Amino acid sequence: MAGISPKEMAQTIGTGLLSFPVTHFDANNQFDEGPYREHCAWMLEKPLAGLFAAGGTGEFFSLSLTEVRDVVAAAVKEAKGKVPVVAGCGYGTQIAVELAQSAEQSGADGILLLPPYLISGKQDGFEAHIDAVCKATKLGVIVYNRDNGIIEDEALARLCDRNPNLVGYKDGVGDIELMTRIYTRMGDRLTYIGGLPTAETFAAPYLKLGVTTYSSAIFNFLPDWALSFYAAVRAEDQAAVLAGLRDFVMPYIALRNKGKGYAVSIVKAGMNAIGRPAGPVRTPLSDLSESELAELTALIAKVQPSALKKAA
Repeated sequence: MAGISPKEMAQTIGTGLLSFPVTHFDANNQFDEGPYREHCAWMLEKPLAGLFAAGGTGEFFSLSLTEVRDVVAAAVKEAKGKVPVVAGCGYGTQIAVELAQSAEQSGADGILLLPPYLISGKQDGFEAHIDAVCKATKLGVIVYNRDNGIIEDEALARLCDRNPNLVGYKDGVGDIELMTRIYTRMGDRLTYIGGLPTAETFAAPYLKLGVTTYSSAIFNFLPDWALSFYAAVRAEDQAAVLAGLRDFVMPYIALRNKGKGYAVSIVKAGMNAIGRPAGPVRTPLSDLSESELAELTALIAKVQPSALKKAA
């Protein structure tokens, strides 16, 4: 979105559901731009608040730096300014800085800063890492608190004081005390995003902590269902939320938990189930088995049979 400021980007994505598109690969395991753009266009037909390109669901961890640039550029071209495009960014500080600058050159509107690769460090080192990325770009930066990349509330406050473009906090930890400390300290200085897998599970309680939006991987293959569930969360319709959890989310999570790394694999399996294949996941991830795909297809048929018409 040409000319959008970091603050405007953050405010925009906080108003609705966020889509994290899978990354399409062809028969040679290479990025397949045409189908990827078609998928983005299909999702953009729905009322989204933001498109997160080359994020975790988009297999950021499996892409080369050039591929991250290409995926982000493709999303920007397809979004055509309709919604903010936020680019995945991560690894060590030098690579993260390069990726942030590349995303800015590609026309992205923001950065989602994922945890550093593998290593853990002290708070001062992680704070310096985030600081370097913020200072390397004019884009709005969203910090993804997860796994080995956990920033505490005091360090986050210092970073916000020094970097006006640090505008978002995505929680993938599930630590209610930490989330409460951050929200109490920062208030509306940040936009808060739910990022626990599967985010729908935590959406209702997190709304009370200022988390007005979340990353929906399910949106890739059941956009109408995902939007209906999000509407129920925002309306605090407890009965509808519980029904959605019972009928789809909990069985979906049980299936996801059958294999390590299935948080991404099950989304691509969902794409296969509705007749919009995106290719396999890249190693070291593994695709669902045929029986697991059949189980997912049956689950989709239970909650939205119309989604399977294309596959038929």
